[in-house]
Amino acid sequence: MTRGEIVAGARDSIQHGSKSFRAASRLFDRTTRERAWMLYAWCRHCDDVCDGQVFGFGRGAGGDVAALREKTHRAIAGEEVDELPFRALAQLHRERPIPERFLDDHLKGFELDQGDWQPANEEELIRYCYYVAGAVGCMMAIVMGVPVDDEETLGYAADLGIAFQLSNIARDIREDHDAGRYYIPADWLAELGVEPQSLFEPEKAEALATIARRLVNRVEEYEARARLGVGRLPFRSRLAVLSALRIYGAIGRRVAELGGAAWDERVTIGKARKLAFVVPSLAEALTAGRR
Repeated sequence: MTRGEIVAGARDSIQHGSKSFRAASRLFDRTTRERAWMLYAWCRHCDDVCDGQVFGFGRGAGGDVAALREKTHRAIAGEEVDELPFRALAQLHRERPIPERFLDDHLKGFELDQGDWQPANEEELIRYCYYVAGAVGCMMAIVMGVPVDDEETLGYAADLGIAFQLSNIARDIREDHDAGRYYIPADWLAELGVEPQSLFEPEKAEALATIARRLVNRVEEYEARARLGVGRLPFRSRLAVLSALRIYGAIGRRVAELGGAAWDERVTIGKARKLAFVVPSLAEALTAGRR
């Protein structure tokens, strides 16, 4: 496949798989945008295989994480892997080499999901959020030009991914509950006198609202930390990152606002509101660049 064909396939993946990330990616310069799509294609494929989904929808038998890891390592080693997500990863790796540790860390999150895992405490929750999203934040930072040895900036990028994932967890509590997955720390539930399986019983509504608020408080803490690194990015990347931060943060905050009604239907952010986030993000991107 040519690079153009790989990019076209990656673009198709993000168009089907993530409205929020697709919207933010439009703000990158062309090269960064295409590289972000290629990374997304690999991430989306791994997620779908492990959850038995197609572009994040449906639910079936989970796939083999070991096979994904083997193909991933072959792809970045320059071996032929005849699937578009791995071709995309290989092309990206030729242009912006991604350290294996971040790829492996991302796959560790899927291993936890397949192991019927639940965090015992907040520390374990944050570690999981790093695996499934913080590591992606680090890889995206490298795509945007951050040197692989700039650990401080990569740390801020990980914080941003963690914030995104905490918002997702708050939004998807009902969906995960119905699938038998529980990402709320066991000690939070014990403190509130709630068994995981009883989260959506009517008498647990206040406890559930408390959990959502607590998650969103953590979102805001990690957003604040992530902002410390935004000024180190090129302008177009600053704009895209800040817009994404506002979009994903709005999801979590909307869940907290809705309380018990937050899971009656999936919380989404409309196109008009996403566009509206660009204006304050532009102002912040200009200011952050002068710090």
